[in-house]
Amino acid sequence: MKIIAVDDDEKSLAAIGKIVNDLMPEEGVQCFDSALSALALAREERIDVAFLDIRMPELSGMDLGRYLRDLNPFINLIFLSEHREYGCEIMALRSSGYLLKPASKELVKEELASLRFHPDRVQSHRVFIQTFGNFEFFVDGKPAAFKYNRTKEMLAVLVNNRGAQTTNGEIIACLWEDDGDPEKKSSYLSNLRQDLQNTFRRLKLEGIILKQRGSMAIAKDRVECDLYDWLEKKKESRYQYTGDYMNQYDWPEYYHAELDEISYALYGDE
Repeated sequence: MKIIAVDDDEKSLAAIGKIVNDLMPEEGVQCFDSALSALALAREERIDVAFLDIRMPELSGMDLGRYLRDLNPFINLIFLSEHREYGCEIMALRSSGYLLKPASKELVKEELASLRFHPDRVQSHRVFIQTFGNFEFFVDGKPAAFKYNRTKEMLAVLVNNRGAQTTNGEIIACLWEDDGDPEKKSSYLSNLRQDLQNTFRRLKLEGIILKQRGSMAIAKDRVECDLYDWLEKKKESRYQYTGDYMNQYDWPEYYHAELDEISYALYGDE
């Protein structure tokens, strides 16, 4: 969970930063004394929680909150002020909370424990991956649209590998097998990766793909997927494998056998 705090008052910023760090040492908080600097970060990374001072010189906390909301509709905005008169405006922004300065540790803890949009639940709710039958990647109930058809198939390869880092070579082997010039395919793969990044940025899905040098992986804990749910819960899963898996692609044929074995061990001759 990415948390930021923005306040042009150095003392107030240090106070809220210390409280959040004490309450959530594993998550931490990134502090900004400039609203514009915080906004620049939000354009590059997904922000889950933002503590915002209302009165700031460059950009008011209200205006910053509106920009942050545009970048991530599910951000939790927690406003801080020495005054009470902003209640109606804050409600209109669908904020998660409103704290009077100086905020106590107990009240900050309550706000963090009752976020309007919990990051894990939001991602699971927004993204559903269907692998049984045809492969499809749904965002907010609608299939995601990519510039290239191969981009969607590349995503299917990552989903199939269940969170394991998948090298560029492995992706190329699945998508094209032994077809064509490897250098040309590497260049095409770069276009696919850029298309995936651009699409996810547009859909505000930063954090779904975990990238390393020369490889990528799907963040399993940030999505809901019929395959992952079935492998974890077996008979208790709401999704059940019935022999169909990513039907529009040829390369998953090997994995059909693995899923068939798991299914037979579960159900036998039922």
